[in-house]
Amino acid sequence: MPEPTSAWTRRLLAVIALVLVTMGLRATYSVTMPLAVACVIIAAVWPVKPWLDRVLPSKLSYAGTILVLLLVLGGFTASVYFSALQVMHAFSQNWDRFEAAYSSASDMMDGLDVQLGSKEGYQRLIGFGQSILSNAYTIFVYLGFIALLVILGLPEVPALQRKLRDELHFRERREVVQAAGEISAKIRSYLGVTTLTSLITGVACAVWSVVTGLELFLVWGLLNFLLNYIPVVGNLVGIVPPTLYAIIQYDGWTMPAVVFAGFLLIQLAVSNFVYPMLQGHSLSLSPIAIVVMLAFWSWVWGIAGALIAIPVTTTLVIVCEHFPATRWIATLLSNPRRP
Repeated sequence: MPEPTSAWTRRLLAVIALVLVTMGLRATYSVTMPLAVACVIIAAVWPVKPWLDRVLPSKLSYAGTILVLLLVLGGFTASVYFSALQVMHAFSQNWDRFEAAYSSASDMMDGLDVQLGSKEGYQRLIGFGQSILSNAYTIFVYLGFIALLVILGLPEVPALQRKLRDELHFRERREVVQAAGEISAKIRSYLGVTTLTSLITGVACAVWSVVTGLELFLVWGLLNFLLNYIPVVGNLVGIVPPTLYAIIQYDGWTMPAVVFAGFLLIQLAVSNFVYPMLQGHSLSLSPIAIVVMLAFWSWVWGIAGALIAIPVTTTLVIVCEHFPATRWIATLLSNPRRP
């Protein structure tokens, strides 16, 4: 028996609403992206506040929480700046060798009927690096805006809790508090495990660089530590710069191949064995959902979307689980539970 027309109408309206919301998020990138990142950071850093409340007055504990946050963000910013500066300096010092290596690789590919385009491909590569540097100022502006939102948003958390307690009924309040607590816990779990696996990846990459004699071992370790926060894509991108530099540093292709194989093995081992063992089923997202949502949020918000794709998707899954009409979405995105 066919479903009533009203049911199909509601589904059509839901699809239209989804499209409009997606386009709205893209159009309001400068506001919605920093707000989403700030919410993720607040959820991650909030447990520091109750911990400091045990030894400090309330206002000082807020200041201490913000100080901890600024130290962490400052450390990440300094690491990004140091890594980018060292990589650009290293390649600029060996520019002729890099161009010669690229031409050699292009000639080799031409012999295999794979057209890289010596001049065109090289210019695209240079243009990509220049575009990253030209956007550095914009990145720092967004980081400042996000830090401001977090600083202003932290004191509002207790006020929001009071408003929810006053406005909602007991059952609704319980569901909202339960969902918020679950979201915060899973975001912290994700960030904690990702930080640990990123540290393992960075240290392993630095050690492998020392073992193979690759220069700038600290830079390659920091670079892979930072890129590991971007699921799937970051793991692959982190292999490229040290491999390119190995081509410049060493004569022939044997040592670059060894460097590449070692970095690839480290990324595969951490991504496929260490990370699942530490994370377990706490996120409950299927692997295909992670890849699809990574692509989706990267399309919506660019690199920032890739960084927070997993926390945002986890939030959506938890919210959808609390409504019968959207529970199927949570089931679709969740990892099947093993008996």
